[in-house]
Amino acid sequence: MGLYLLSFILFLVGLYGVLVKRNIVKIILGSGIMGYAVNLFLILIAYRSAGTFPIFLPGREPGLMVDPLPQALVLTSIVIELGVTALLVALAVNIHKHYGTLDVRKVRRLKE
Repeated sequence: MGLYLLSFILFLVGLYGVLVKRNIVKIILGSGIMGYAVNLFLILIAYRSAGTFPIFLPGREPGLMVDPLPQALVLTSIVIELGVTALLVALAVNIHKHYGTLDVRKVRRLKE
């Protein structure tokens, strides 16, 4: 139960970074932390304390096996998150080149 709570707290820290912070880099970091929290939660759901590898053999009960679907989902999520983070960093670099700042409030004022 404690690890689920840790995952939720980690998600809230990322959400705080996305909603409250004004620096684009901190917003990107908050988004990454939120993604890591979701990945941690999915891994915690799939964990079984005495689980074995998910290969069906005669005499082995399926209830004792680890569920491979959340693991595959987390691997896919990590790859997608890497691409999204790279895109956000490229946009942040472009905004800094164009406006000379990474503060969201100043960028909004300069846009007008």
